[in-house]
Amino acid sequence: MTEDARNLPGEQLRRAMRHWVTGVAIVASVHEGVQHGMTVNSFTSVSLEPPMVTVTLANDTRTHRLVRESGWFGVTILNAGQQHLAEVFAGRIPDGGNRFAGVPAYTLISGSPLIEGGLAGLDCRVVYQHVMPRSTLFLARVEDVHLGEGDQPLVYHNRTWFTLK
Repeated sequence: MTEDARNLPGEQLRRAMRHWVTGVAIVASVHEGVQHGMTVNSFTSVSLEPPMVTVTLANDTRTHRLVRESGWFGVTILNAGQQHLAEVFAGRIPDGGNRFAGVPAYTLISGSPLIEGGLAGLDCRVVYQHVMPRSTLFLARVEDVHLGEGDQPLVYHNRTWFTLK
């Protein structure tokens, strides 16, 4: 291992990861009547048996706080026509507080909001947290799934939204 590899600056990894194509999802949670969500691309399936996923959230976000406090989160996998929602939930468009205002949503077991029209909605129960200095990796068991209509995902590459055609 080189000296540079041991002390790899985060920005260098960020630039390298811009070459990785990902799907786009909104992770949301609710606790004591407060709900919030955010756009993520740090979401992945890690096991089918048992059904497990991971997501990494910045420690200073409202969504992180709600997931930590409630122990649950919902994931909406966005379709190609939901770029505007991805931008709103990424904070690129000021939300004025409640990003879900005017957004049709539904819930499953946990009560975490899932967005209508998404390709899929997953209700996830946190089973493990790995806290890092700036973010937390949440490992969760998928407790319920709702399959939406359509099959065209919204994807993200090098700070740009794309659709598959």
